[in-house]
Amino acid sequence: MSSLRTKVASIEIENPTILASGIMGETGASLLRMAKAGAGALVTKSIGLEPRKGYDNPTLVDCDWGYINAMGLPNPGINAFSEEMRIALEGGKPIIGSIFAASPSEFSELAVRMEEYGAAAVELNLSCPHASGYGMEVGIDPVAVRRILESVKGEVKIPVFAKLTPNTHYLVEVGKAVQEGGGDAVVAINTIKAMQICVETRKPVLSHRSGGLSGPALRAVGVRCVYELYSELEIPVIGVGGIEDWRSAVEYIMAGASAVQIGSAIGRVGLDVFKEITDGISSFMSREGFNNVIEMVGIAHE
Repeated sequence: MSSLRTKVASIEIENPTILASGIMGETGASLLRMAKAGAGALVTKSIGLEPRKGYDNPTLVDCDWGYINAMGLPNPGINAFSEEMRIALEGGKPIIGSIFAASPSEFSELAVRMEEYGAAAVELNLSCPHASGYGMEVGIDPVAVRRILESVKGEVKIPVFAKLTPNTHYLVEVGKAVQEGGGDAVVAINTIKAMQICVETRKPVLSHRSGGLSGPALRAVGVRCVYELYSELEIPVIGVGGIEDWRSAVEYIMAGASAVQIGSAIGRVGLDVFKEITDGISSFMSREGFNNVIEMVGIAHE
């Protein structure tokens, strides 16, 4: 029987699907629910040093081809998140703590706290496209990215992942900066900057005007980014963006992803999406003669 187990850095995952940050990851109860739904690992909501309200509504646009959101990184702050992590860990799945900050020292402080809370790894949010002073504004500069990775790696023992933005022509250079800074994996990609205008009101729909596009419209861009990063890096790549079925998950894996993250599909397909994807991957592997997921990683490069 084909094995769905995979590995990212030192983390063993029972199947290649991971809950993406920003979807059902703000409370311990919601993370526990995703663990029970079949995700192989879970990424928390991006957490900062202090509580953050985020933007006023409307913060989400539901489109035929995905979502556009501008949440503004709302979160309870790292102190309050300890209890949520305690509950989430009851699910028995690796928890990856997503963190955002404006400086290397802040990233390091947050990473240390996540490690103390029991996180199996931390994911540095270097890619949010709509929060001033954070995310993409930090993550498009290879020099700044390397400094952040070096700082965090000097403070924690758990693996450090970096989530990258597609909103730059320096994607590969940023990926290399993560690797040179000691990063253990890159996550590609976060959302693309986008906007929708209501023709009746003649104004942008989102309160923040622009936001981040996720869902199927993002998939081809994500696959291309994973393919390019896998070609140039020695550290693992985790693929994310528009994955809603087993075929799109396998596409990412063949492009070079050791695992894939699922986000928008939870709202668009439902909570069964993890099981549907893993069942589909398993059936495909049996038909095509693959013994394990790792055999498929990067096969499109051969």
